Amino acid sequence: MKTFIFERSELDRLVEILKRRDYKVIGPIVRDSAIIYDELTNINDLPIGWTDEQTNGMYRLKNRDDAAVFGWTVGPQSWKKFLFPPIQKIFATHKSPKGLDLQNSKKQTSQESAQTKYAFFGVRPCDLNAISIQDKVFLGGPFIDPVYERKRTGNFIVTVNCGQAGGTCFCASMGTGPKAGTGFDLSLTEVLNDKHHYFIVEVGTELGSDVLKSIKCIKATDENLTTVNEICSKTVKQMGRLLDTSNLKSILYQNSEHPRWERTAARCLTCANCTMVCPTCFCATIEDVTDLAGKQADRMRKWDSCFTLDFSYIHGGSVRASAKARYRQWMTHKLASWVDQFGTFGCVGCGRCITWCPVGIDITEEARAIRENQS
Repeated sequence: MKTFIFERSELDRLVEILKRRDYKVIGPIVRDSAIIYDELTNINDLPIGWTDEQTNGMYRLKNRDDAAVFGWTVGPQSWKKFLFPPIQKIFATHKSPKGLDLQNSKKQTSQESAQTKYAFFGVRPCDLNAISIQDKVFLGGPFIDPVYERKRTGNFIVTVNCGQAGGTCFCASMGTGPKAGTGFDLSLTEVLNDKHHYFIVEVGTELGSDVLKSIKCIKATDENLTTVNEICSKTVKQMGRLLDTSNLKSILYQNSEHPRWERTAARCLTCANCTMVCPTCFCATIEDVTDLAGKQADRMRKWDSCFTLDFSYIHGGSVRASAKARYRQWMTHKLASWVDQFGTFGCVGCGRCITWCPVGIDITEEARAIRENQS
């Protein structure tokens, strides 16, 4: 892959170029004391000079002593909310004198198909892998999700290699970071030293190369490539967590009645926070709603969670009535049965489930406890 470098001042131009190409540029911004993802108007929207502090059940922003643009890890949101929206209308009917009118539904679908393409700006390698996993879920099987396909088609992805790890990160264990491998158009590594602030950019696609032609950049040297490797190697050593994945699927399958499940369930609030912040979870439910006049009916798809009691409800009751059963289902799916379904783990090591768990349950700690005390 071709690699170049450009000055910090060119970052704003990169955003402008993507906007001129009719992309809706989505990137990180600071809002409500967190770093979230929303539309960027210019480079000043980015969390310049901010970093985050994370550990079990705790997230906090604080100021850095420099002007780093990407000196933070991941916040409560992932790119999933744009490709697999929390609430999505999938069907609508309108009552007319001649019966049910479906024309408005077809018009809405046509409008969604013609929507502006997304440019995801500042995607971390763990989240890039999460997008790849959801591609397998929604596009890789015999049945393709049309909503996901429409929103995923034509995306431009700018990844950012991690220059520091968060307190709950373990992407190195999952092989999903801190350096992006494939699946991006452009991959940035931020370098800020001796008052020189610049970016090393790796080109992943022809489209990425074409966009970069409008940026003032020069070809990277071997020294620049070494810098990228050094930054990423340093980040690996900073990882706040470690997950041993060797033989993990078999261990979880063989220990479905391990006493650790009960102990963890005693703490678990079944609040579903872990699944809501997870960049790969895809559980959903369908709701049909009508207006008070009875003239319109909408079918809505909404995020759901295997932690809710109703999610596994069938005639006669819930299949997983206890917190133990629901936590076991979630963790075993992530680290075992997901492999059987899609050929990969359902976890990318972003650490969000640890950070945003109100009682600080740590999936790496739970896996280690079961591994070390197998029944």
